[in-house]
Amino acid sequence: MHMATVFRTRRVLAAGRTLARLGGVVFLLALLLCGAHHASAASRQAPEPIHPGGRTLQAGGDAAPAGAFDMAAAVARALARNPSLGAQEAQARASEEGRKSARGAFGPKLGMTYTGVKQERKTQPSTTRPPELGTYSWGVEISQPVFQGFRLLNSYQKAAIQADSDKAALRRAELAMTEQVQTEFLNYLRAEENVKSESDSLARLRDQLRITTAFYEVGLRPRLDVLQAEVNVSQAENLLIQAENTRDTALARLNTLLGFTATAPARYVGRLDHVPFRRSLEQCLEAAYRQRPDLLIAAKAVEMAGKDRRMAQSDYYPQIEAYYNINQTGNTLDLQRRGDHGSRSATWEVGARAVWNVFQWGLTYYADQQAGWQVTRLRHEEEDLKLNVGYDIKSKLLAVHEAEKRIAVAEKGVTQAREAYDAALARYQEQVGTNFDVLDASANLTRAQASLTGARADYLTALAQIYVAMGEYHPDLRPGASPTMAKAAGKASGRAR
Repeated sequence: MHMATVFRTRRVLAAGRTLARLGGVVFLLALLLCGAHHASAASRQAPEPIHPGGRTLQAGGDAAPAGAFDMAAAVARALARNPSLGAQEAQARASEEGRKSARGAFGPKLGMTYTGVKQERKTQPSTTRPPELGTYSWGVEISQPVFQGFRLLNSYQKAAIQADSDKAALRRAELAMTEQVQTEFLNYLRAEENVKSESDSLARLRDQLRITTAFYEVGLRPRLDVLQAEVNVSQAENLLIQAENTRDTALARLNTLLGFTATAPARYVGRLDHVPFRRSLEQCLEAAYRQRPDLLIAAKAVEMAGKDRRMAQSDYYPQIEAYYNINQTGNTLDLQRRGDHGSRSATWEVGARAVWNVFQWGLTYYADQQAGWQVTRLRHEEEDLKLNVGYDIKSKLLAVHEAEKRIAVAEKGVTQAREAYDAALARYQEQVGTNFDVLDASANLTRAQASLTGARADYLTALAQIYVAMGEYHPDLRPGASPTMAKAAGKASGRAR
């Protein structure tokens, strides 16, 4: 290597270190400003996602493992394997990488150019001829932004806010998936209970048909009673088929949410047991305003709009950057040999550039005003969302209380309907009651059982909805602390009950 090249390389490195120090100072000041900004917004930090991350794409769905899934295990499985959450996680990670990319704009930039030009020029008389092999030039420049009208700072802060917003969006998607899985799980349990109820009804009606047929054969009952009993058996069989189809549809939907194929023979176990909920409206509202991800996303949208306005305002200020460059020119590819009709030169330059657009016919002013109105719009939308959150919590809490009251009424109705059926059947067997009384009492008992099942399922569904409306994660709908994802994932692997 030529001594001149070594000297120039050392000079470039020395200048690079100088500008790197300047870039470090600029970046440190930016971090201090960013730290002051985040300290003022510490109460609005994005909540951590429920799942630890690292979701992988499973094309086509998985086969169901051995064992059974309860509600908590089903929720954990869906959070780990549902493709829609994988897409949301990828978006959150992309935003985090975008934040890092915006941070890199504070540092120095190194650029290099190399050109080769061949000229043919004819002059009379010939005084200067271009180099026979052409002209070649090589340049290196290191530049460091010093002041960009706060554009770089606001661009970085906006990227950081976007990363927080997308993290909150992932949390919102996970809560929505939790509610969806819990709702479908409860629909499946409801369908299972309805299948049992319809099976019991069919068994009762078949027993009644057998008794009525026996009475008819000995002449104690008319043929009309037998025909009516047969009609009711046919109707009960039809209702049982519909209930089984509803159950199988709910099973396929639940399989899809958990990342299984729709035909996978997965087993889901659980009961529609009552889970107490004793929070007041004020407690629910306080939790919702503090924890709901969509409120955080709305606040972050206002902050990002504010950063957009400050970036638009950066054109009011001059744009200043420091630079250092070296340029070499010669008539050979390696820029080292002189020709008969060429030249070889090397120059270096250090300085600062300032560009200031003083007048642009209102371009910056109206862009500033446009961004300002966008901030106002998003603030109004944020306030509207807060009002809707209050209504949402109130309506879901009323749904919880309504379903809880319906459970007490339905339990009493089942008890009365069963007593009525037993009495009607006893009267019929003693020949003092009619077949229509027994069939009507059996239908009332089936309806009462379906009403109780529906009330219990509606209560638990309303409970799942209000927990999500408050921004809380309760995979098994219990009011205590949520289990860790590691424990829930262990359940999801197929723990047999």
